[in-house]
Amino acid sequence: MYRVKNLAFADRVRQICDGAPFIVHLGMELLSIEPGVCESALTPRAEHLQQDGVVHAGVISTIADHTAGAAAGTLIEAAQIVLTSEFKLHLLRPARGRLTCRAAVLKPGRMFSIVESEVSAGGVLVAKFIGTLAIVDGVATA
Repeated sequence: MYRVKNLAFADRVRQICDGAPFIVHLGMELLSIEPGVCESALTPRAEHLQQDGVVHAGVISTIADHTAGAAAGTLIEAAQIVLTSEFKLHLLRPARGRLTCRAAVLKPGRMFSIVESEVSAGGVLVAKFIGTLAIVDGVATA
């Protein structure tokens, strides 16, 4: 069980995801938001595919990264944001069909959180992500 610092964490995470132009453009949707854990989904469209008809790695990377950020975002102060500082993505097999992603905070911290995401397609694990997310105070939005 993680310590929640912002009781309105679910509203804040949803607001961030709904307000991120690239995420909205891709069509990613949040399915669930709990302290330290988020789940999302994306139904691929033609523009999400690479030349062989499988989901492009950039789409898989984005859903893994943004869902990880959402999970980390559930454990921060209201005036903070998270920014990915590094990640590793293992592409395990080609992805076809609806993607689902589950991200969980492995180690929350004051300055950084370590988060893991798993992306599946049709119930089959297609990618594993582990990332470091920086926790940043007072960032103004443009």
